[in-house]
Amino acid sequence: MTVDLAGAAGKTIPDVIADDLAVLFVGINPGLYSAATGWHFARPGNRFWPALHRGGFTERQLHPSEQDVLPSYGLGITNVVARASARADELTTQELVAGAGILERKAEKYRPQWIALVGITAYRTGWRRPKATLGEQPDGIARSRLWVLPNPSGLNAHYTADTLAAEFAKLHERVS
Repeated sequence: MTVDLAGAAGKTIPDVIADDLAVLFVGINPGLYSAATGWHFARPGNRFWPALHRGGFTERQLHPSEQDVLPSYGLGITNVVARASARADELTTQELVAGAGILERKAEKYRPQWIALVGITAYRTGWRRPKATLGEQPDGIARSRLWVLPNPSGLNAHYTADTLAAEFAKLHERVS
């Protein structure tokens, strides 16, 4: 598959969302590879899909092109900021704060039981919680409970595939 990364900057991709999901996973924003393909967490090397499976949410590792089956598992995906960029650190504080408000409206509309935000720095910035840690948060979003996971990007060297899967498994255990 040929992917036009240069033409993907600033594009958006549709949410994978439905009413009353068990978990709505929330990325920071689409990367260029995701925007070019239309699939969330699509860049080879992104560890979202392996962590989702190894954490117990799916019976096998899904390919990003299979994202539309997620609601059948009670899962969905959206982003804090809709516009694609090469790196999440290209986003402004204002974009992240505005995205927090947009996510709150989505939570009110779709009523997921849990929101799992994948990216502690984006959460700290967008929700103005500079000392937040990973895991369940004391404040939810709308009526949804909130869990913060590490960013699954291959650029996040603080987490290995194993430690990332373990963090997803903690959420899965809490959701089950």
